[in-house]
Amino acid sequence: MILPVTLTFAGVAALINLWLAIRCGQARTAEKVSIGDGGNEAVIRRMRAHANYIENTPFVLIMIAAVELANSPGAAPGWLWIVAGVYFLGRVAHGLGMDGGTLGKGRMVGTLITMLTLLGLAAYCISIPYTSAGQIQPASEVDLSVSETVPAN
Repeated sequence: MILPVTLTFAGVAALINLWLAIRCGQARTAEKVSIGDGGNEAVIRRMRAHANYIENTPFVLIMIAAVELANSPGAAPGWLWIVAGVYFLGRVAHGLGMDGGTLGKGRMVGTLITMLTLLGLAAYCISIPYTSAGQIQPASEVDLSVSETVPAN
């Protein structure tokens, strides 16, 4: 299977996005805010948690996919599963922490996890072309099937 980590966490990302959107709707309903935030702090907090998630998660998913693609098909590094899992747990903590109160520390934890994930994956992605230079990768099944179906010029 190609991109198992990306596929798994793209699904997780969609579910968390839905959960954050529902939380925004619940706050709007409770505070009787139809459009926008109405200047209401509870609605603003939920909307910012959702917006912050959307601002960061696409970059993480793209980098997860890039790391997987840079490895042999189906051979994603084991640490990638852990990084992705921790990232999404951090995003849940951030979403809950944005409500303040006793869960307020979740915001800080989620923010820290997000920043470290972005930094770590970015550094790793940047390093891949330079640390794997000269390595010859065997043709994958995808490469072979494409070359068989495309006529040579």
